[in-house]
Amino acid sequence: MNVQAVGFAGIGRMGLAMARNLLRAGFPLRVWNRTPGRCAPLVDQGATAAAEPAALAASDVVVTMVSDGPAARAVLVESGLLDELRAGSIVLEMSTIGPTAVADLAAEARRRDVYLLDAPVSGSVSVAEAAQLFAMVGGEREAYERAAPVLDAMTKGHMLLGPSGAGAAMKLAVNSMIAVTNESIAEALTVAKRFGIDPELAYDVLAGGVLASPFLLYKRGAFLHPDTEPVAFTTALMWKDAALAQDLAARLEARLPAAAAAAAVLEEAVERGLADADMASVIALLSPPDDTTETP
Repeated sequence: MNVQAVGFAGIGRMGLAMARNLLRAGFPLRVWNRTPGRCAPLVDQGATAAAEPAALAASDVVVTMVSDGPAARAVLVESGLLDELRAGSIVLEMSTIGPTAVADLAAEARRRDVYLLDAPVSGSVSVAEAAQLFAMVGGEREAYERAAPVLDAMTKGHMLLGPSGAGAAMKLAVNSMIAVTNESIAEALTVAKRFGIDPELAYDVLAGGVLASPFLLYKRGAFLHPDTEPVAFTTALMWKDAALAQDLAARLEARLPAAAAAAAVLEEAVERGLADADMASVIALLSPPDDTTETP
């Protein structure tokens, strides 16, 4: 079966950018979102809006990009979408939902002769807009090879890592590292500022040295100018991913002390009202309210 039509469920910040890239690549696209107005920009560019998830079933490949496991199950199972898909159709579940939720959805798909690939991505909204995401994929090779043109349109690269759940597990490993890196940047800037070093200069040092990375470079605005920088990835979503990673580590009997510490700070930030702020907002928890500085 050659891919001819794509359905896309979940037009959030990332989903909007990813779906636009599918349109640019020439795929006939049908889109659905819980808040229908989010689909309007895509409809203006040639996509067709679906009134309900099950209406995406005419597609050869359906992409889901939603907030969590329960949302993915609601779109795929509870809506009846999996029941309506043709045998041999492919679902690309690209959300970060963890291998446990993936196993449940993959079993539901198999019962209906549908392939489900877990294919979460690494990258921010700006990276998604430039089609420079990287997808980590778990599932059957045959389905992966048939879905490759769809993945190519949204990413700079993708890799089949193993059976169902492998992509989801790798994404949690990656996001654990991101959570730790995010916390480390916040702590380094806090020490520098408390000593009296200009935060802009401190960031120049981080960005110009051995620790420089794409993540550090594109988070500069979020750390230094949070009032004007658009939110790229919320504290609540990062905490959700960190919690999933902790659950997976417990299952695997793996110790992740740095990731556990970062997850605890993210949880505190959510509890302090920073859930919808960028995850860089954890820096606000590291200094007293008056933010006085000290020099030796």
